[in-house]
Amino acid sequence: MNKHLKQLIELSELDRTIGDFLPEEEKINGALNALLEEQNRARKQIDELEASLVENRNKILKNEALLSEQSIKLAQHTRKSGDLKTEREIKALSLEEDIVREQVTFINEEIARLQKSESDQKAKIDACKTRILEIESLIGEAKEQSADALNALNQRRDEVILQKEKLIAEIPQKVFNFYGRIRRWAGVRAVVPVKKQACYGCFMKISDRVYSEVIASQEIVTCPSCGCILYVKEEEKAA
Repeated sequence: MNKHLKQLIELSELDRTIGDFLPEEEKINGALNALLEEQNRARKQIDELEASLVENRNKILKNEALLSEQSIKLAQHTRKSGDLKTEREIKALSLEEDIVREQVTFINEEIARLQKSESDQKAKIDACKTRILEIESLIGEAKEQSADALNALNQRRDEVILQKEKLIAEIPQKVFNFYGRIRRWAGVRAVVPVKKQACYGCFMKISDRVYSEVIASQEIVTCPSCGCILYVKEEEKAA
């Protein structure tokens, strides 16, 4: 096999390995990030509940003020009833009293509903605060676990990067630049194997002539369809 082709195959595999570290890192941080997101959601929920609690309390105060007004009206009606002389006046006052009493009943029911809502909101706030304390403890544990795993991951990544740097130093600049141009658009598929006479970059079948050149491995050959650098594994040649 062409020496430079062999170097590019190795370089491509190192680039692929380096690329695989990112999802592995995200996986390590996954549990910690999930806890941090849950913590933020709980804090946001507390803010919303506290804002709603203030609004609820204002509504209770408003209804209590209305209740006080209606109570004053009933007291006034009671005092006024002693001065009434005609049946018509008595009926009119009785009707007014019935309306006021209905309003009092409605206001009392509304206050009771608002007080129940207030109690429920306070219970939810307490539950959120308790959960936040639990999450903070779990975050501490997750950070320790993530730190150990990330240290091991970074050590492996540094080793691979060092291998890549040593390999790049051995590759002629012209060959490395050629690989770099392909990698800019092909990514980790800059160098791909040929299997069953098909390019594993675009999965298109290559001609017999190109396939023969790839098998010979005397020169660096690219796919006529997608431009990826092609090579054939030894087991594929044997097949």
